Amino acid sequence: MPSDEAGVPALTRDTGARPLPQQTAHATEGVAVLQYEWRGAWVVAAGGSYDMDSIKPLADVLEAAARKHPKVILDASGITFADSTLLNLLILTHQAGTLRVVAPSPQLQRLCEITGVDSILETRNSVDDAAVT
Repeated sequence: MPSDEAGVPALTRDTGARPLPQQTAHATEGVAVLQYEWRGAWVVAAGGSYDMDSIKPLADVLEAAARKHPKVILDASGITFADSTLLNLLILTHQAGTLRVVAPSPQLQRLCEITGVDSILETRNSVDDAAVT
C-alpha cells in the first residue's frame, strides 16, 4: 500500500463495494482526506487528528465541495481528535449548503453536544443513510 493511503478509513463498509475509481485523496502527516461521489452526494472522508495546525487539507476540500455540490457528506468515522477548529469548519460548511456528518467518534460527538453544535448539524449512522435522506 502506498504511504499516502496509510490511515485512510475504510469508506465502503456500508455496502461492501470496492473504492470508486474517481476517488481523490489528500494526505498530510497525521490526516487523510478522501472524496468521491455516492448516490448523488459528494462524500468527504476524513481521518486523523484535526486542530488549527492540521485543518487546512480538510477545509480546502469541504469549501470546494460545498461550492460545487448540493449535498456534502462528511464521513467522520476516521477522525481521532477534533477541537473547536473542526467545529468551526463544520458550522461554516453547514452554512454554505447541505452538510451531513456520518459516524462521528464519541469524542467528536461529545464535543458537538457540549458546544450545542449537535443541534445544528445533521448526523447519520452511514454514508448510505446520509445520501438518501
